[in-house]
Amino acid sequence: MSRLRTFLFRLRGMFRKRSLEQELADEILSHLQMQTDDLERQGLDPDEARYAALRKFGGVEQVKETYRERRGLPFLEIFLRDLGYGARMLRRSPIISMVAIMSLALGIGANTALFSVVDAVLLKTLSVDAPDRLLVFEWQAGRSFRTTGMSGTSNVNVPADMRGLSLFRYDIFKKMQQRQIDAGVESSLSDLFAFGPIRDLTAKVGDQPEIINGQAVSGNYFAGLKLQPSRGRAITDEDDQPGAAPVVVLSNQYWQERFGANPEVIGQQLLLNKQSFTIIGVTPAAFTGTGQVDYQPSVTIPLAHEPFLQGESSRLGTAGEPGVWWLNLMGRLKPGATYEQARESLNGTFQRAALEAMPQPRKVDQRTPDQLAPKDYPRLLTESGSRGMPDVRKDYAPTIYGLFMVVALVLLIACANLANLLLARAGLRGPEISVRLAVGAGRWRLIRQLLTESLLLSILGGTVGVFFAFWGKNALVALTDKETGLLPSGVELSLNWRVLLFTLAVSILTGFLFGLIPAWRATSLDLTSSLKQSRRATASMSPLSKGLLILQVAVSFILLVGAGLFVKTLSNLQRVNLGFNQDNLLVFRLQPEASGYKNQRLLQFYQQLFARLDQSPGVRSATFARVGLIANENWFNDFLLPGESEETAADHEMMRQMVRENYFATMEIPFLQGRGFTANDDGHSPLVAIVNKTFVDQYFPEQEVLGKHIRFLNGNREVEIVGVVADTKYESQREEIKPLLYTPWQQEGDTIGEMHFLVRTAGEPTALVASVRQLVRDLDNNLPVTQVGTQVARTQATLGKERLYARLLGFFGGLALLLAAIGLFGVLAHSVNQRTKEIGIRMAFGAQVKNVLRLVIWQGMRLVLLGLGVGVLMGYALKRLLESRYFGPRTWQRQLTEQLYGVNLIDPLTLIVIGLLLILVALIACWLPARRAAKVDPLVALRYE
Repeated sequence: MSRLRTFLFRLRGMFRKRSLEQELADEILSHLQMQTDDLERQGLDPDEARYAALRKFGGVEQVKETYRERRGLPFLEIFLRDLGYGARMLRRSPIISMVAIMSLALGIGANTALFSVVDAVLLKTLSVDAPDRLLVFEWQAGRSFRTTGMSGTSNVNVPADMRGLSLFRYDIFKKMQQRQIDAGVESSLSDLFAFGPIRDLTAKVGDQPEIINGQAVSGNYFAGLKLQPSRGRAITDEDDQPGAAPVVVLSNQYWQERFGANPEVIGQQLLLNKQSFTIIGVTPAAFTGTGQVDYQPSVTIPLAHEPFLQGESSRLGTAGEPGVWWLNLMGRLKPGATYEQARESLNGTFQRAALEAMPQPRKVDQRTPDQLAPKDYPRLLTESGSRGMPDVRKDYAPTIYGLFMVVALVLLIACANLANLLLARAGLRGPEISVRLAVGAGRWRLIRQLLTESLLLSILGGTVGVFFAFWGKNALVALTDKETGLLPSGVELSLNWRVLLFTLAVSILTGFLFGLIPAWRATSLDLTSSLKQSRRATASMSPLSKGLLILQVAVSFILLVGAGLFVKTLSNLQRVNLGFNQDNLLVFRLQPEASGYKNQRLLQFYQQLFARLDQSPGVRSATFARVGLIANENWFNDFLLPGESEETAADHEMMRQMVRENYFATMEIPFLQGRGFTANDDGHSPLVAIVNKTFVDQYFPEQEVLGKHIRFLNGNREVEIVGVVADTKYESQREEIKPLLYTPWQQEGDTIGEMHFLVRTAGEPTALVASVRQLVRDLDNNLPVTQVGTQVARTQATLGKERLYARLLGFFGGLALLLAAIGLFGVLAHSVNQRTKEIGIRMAFGAQVKNVLRLVIWQGMRLVLLGLGVGVLMGYALKRLLESRYFGPRTWQRQLTEQLYGVNLIDPLTLIVIGLLLILVALIACWLPARRAAKVDPLVALRYE
């Protein structure tokens, strides 16, 4: 406590210098006067008494200095003096200072903006009480362990010979929850709760239906999170019981958007899939869910009411029919408990339940549960749940960290500019530093002074960079949509304390690391020779400055080549032949089964809608398909070829498509053999199918395919192939053509559900949007029309990630090029300034303007060409490194090559174009100082000292 008081006293003394100095002077004067008076009373005359008092008191200034050291914080005062001196020195060379600050601002601002993405997507914790006590349950098993009925893609990173998921079945969760409850006080968990997504719900507020996302949760979900709704109450165990009244909790965003933040919403009814739910609460604004980072549910219902909402599509299962693996499991640790204890306490229960749920083998080479080796048994894994479900965050991590590495390279170029400019300033201040060293200043004292100046520059650059980051994060959001893969939908970027702390740390680290070497070099002087040199001594560019410039050019070259590869990839993908005519196609989606349509009623609804669409003005033809084309969607089936049995057949897989009879004519897909579908291909006629050319080439090479029968493993249906059509792209432009089988929609029975409509129009497709919506509304005003747009727009949407990479890499590569050009210009301008006398002498002896221009330009272009060579070598080394076993050719290389299309990592055309661009920009940067050098007047230059 006494130390704290001393520190506060010293700190307070720094802000009361004038008054304390006056008090000190008055106190010393009073003390000397009293001593003098005492000596005068002892018989000394006034002058002798005063001298004697001063001798006894000691040196007045020494006493004052001792007192000053005790009342203040010397190290802080010295730092502030250095800071003030540094600010004055920056004002003396405003152009150099401004270039350094703006270079750092661009580099630090780019890093800050992207770190806000890292913070929002990968680091942000759940807005609940004690999120660090939450844990996520996952599992892994050997490849011999099999599951059925999987709904979701939550894959867990496990060894290649294992499989792993974060999804659980409802009955398995209940057994694990009961085990946790039975353990009582011995349990390491206070709660074990489950939640699962329910996508594409039809919600109706007032007269407006819409499609929203929701989730179903166990009754202890909110209790386990220790989360209290901002209004109303939470779902409880009593609500999560069969027969309980259906209730729903709204997300804060949905409450504001659809209910106008009405405080009286509690107790009102909300229609979900035409079922009535009572609103009982609203979640806090900061809480957006515990599931995937890109999935924010608008409504939350109890798990017990999922069958009431989903009907026959329920994933909970019944006594006779097991449910599917679709639930995420989280728990809350008790104080002092560990992840390992929680895992061990439930692993046995999970293992027994999972083995009981394992399906019986279909083939002779498949094992029964009792034949599994112990290494293949399913077993639990645990992971921190403080940030929610981690699986999707891991999917976003490679892209975000990859771009983070790119902007780190941009910052490296900016730091190289800082180092070069500091080296230039150190050269100008050589005489000053020599004099200060000669009069006794310590080297480390001068290094500290110079480091203070570089820290000041970097902090000023970081401060300006925060303003750039405000613009940068908004630009990232504007450039990103749900198709790009950089940002999840709904994620908000903010410059919170973590982001600002990151900016401060980067600024300080930058100023220290890239200011240390210039400061060390500036104080490494031979005093004898440096004091003899003139103030404007002729100097050449230092090897360190040359190396930094070469590095800047090399890094800029690599970034621009990366941007060029993605631009070329985007161009290649946009020219891919899709196999169908996507022009003048209006597309939209309907999900009538969510509104209660099924069986014959669903067939009649679609037939009535087509009767109206076919007669609509401006419609040439209308059709639909189960899977939207070029929308990253798919549907596939295992099947048996003629003569194969389920026990002995190899695994065959084909893509599926359910279509209307006029689908091929509407999409302008040519027939190669056989016939098309007709209206007579319905539920009462023999089952038929049409296949694509790849299907024939792969499964019936050099055979007559028409009349052949194949059997689906799922549903045991056998269909006859009656036609062959040309190949088309299915999921995306970059996919390889796969075997594809088409079936007529009226023969699909229960499979008929949501459909993607395609309307071939005579004019602009978007002009028919209003009339199409009205047609659907006339048939059923509770049925929302979603995903409305053109096929061209849908196709372009699948290239969002490629466009984003091309834009971002192009932007950051251009920024790197700009910084490198600024650095080159700055160093050459400084060099010209130092060589003014030399240039004047050259011109006085007859050098022509073109000679001076060539001299300066070649000085810079030589470094640029070296930088290009180094960049090519670095790119080649990077390619070899990614292909080596140290980085794993099956991971890094695959991820890189998957992002490119029709382009090699070393593409000669891209290298040449980027190299020429760099040379052009460098020529401009070199020409400006060269032009200035050519204008030097020899007479003025010779008097330059």
